[in-house]
Amino acid sequence: MSKAIRTVPLDTKIYVAGDRGMVGSAIVRRLKGGGYSNVLTAPRNSLDLCNQNAVTAFLRQEIPDYIVCAAARVGGIQANSSRPAEFLYENLLIEANLVHGAKLAGTTRMLFLGSSCIYPRDCPQPIREDYLLTGPLEPTNEAYAIAKIAGIKLCEAYNTQYKTSYVSVMPTNLYGPNDNYDLVGSHVLPALLRRTHEAKVRGDKELTIWGTGRPLREFLHVDDLADACVFLMERDYSGGILNIGTGKELSIGELAKLIAGIVGYSGELVFDTSKPDGTPRKLLDVGRLSALGWTARISLEIGIRETYADFLATMGTLRGIGTAQT
Repeated sequence: MSKAIRTVPLDTKIYVAGDRGMVGSAIVRRLKGGGYSNVLTAPRNSLDLCNQNAVTAFLRQEIPDYIVCAAARVGGIQANSSRPAEFLYENLLIEANLVHGAKLAGTTRMLFLGSSCIYPRDCPQPIREDYLLTGPLEPTNEAYAIAKIAGIKLCEAYNTQYKTSYVSVMPTNLYGPNDNYDLVGSHVLPALLRRTHEAKVRGDKELTIWGTGRPLREFLHVDDLADACVFLMERDYSGGILNIGTGKELSIGELAKLIAGIVGYSGELVFDTSKPDGTPRKLLDVGRLSALGWTARISLEIGIRETYADFLATMGTLRGIGTAQT
């Protein structure tokens, strides 16, 4: 965590779209913990972000001073590969409605949450912001990446034409409290956490993991992401896209071993090489953000232990898991 020069009054009306998700809820926690008293949210059953008229009416009524676009259809390799139409269509609608609605409401400041998957599959490492659109995307999450690239370019176009200050940030792989532990739709870390826990409960001698285990990944605790977002807001950052990450990586195999140790699973980890690996390596260059004065603070081991505690506290609501088996 890093301190910034506060340029935003504590009574600023800040609308966080997607507050029920892992990212949005973390940003709401960080804002309220920082003393912001006018944080605006809207539950999904009262505001459909895919409905342009509803979003425009809501923003024109509330007229927020600042918007955080943390709402998105998200998921891991399996979800992205099997439902590309949903990921492309819904994310295009959400971001277009929020960006255009903000302009119509007179909101000139916004933070748009992109994703590190926007970068080419085989671009040089670590990945700099200017590598965007320099090569083909990873096929397994192409639809989601294209939607996020469209959101970035939409923000840039509105800044050029309407003199807004819509900033786009690219977080690396995220994890933490309020994550999605669904085995079909979740990302690699929460899926591994749940599957390892279940293997331990059943007493399985082996745990099969998709892919070779060799791909390298970077993981950022969602509370660190939230802190970085508030840091940029308070600093009134208005420059180009920014990567947000730790600058550290490990293999999926190493991640699986770390999770097994934290969960207490002692069986053998078996890698199914017939399943896709996804992008071979994805490490962000976080030099631009570091130069502004922000660095991540939560270590991966501590973060996973906190996330496992969150999983245990909430697993009674997850499909196929009973609370009595801990």
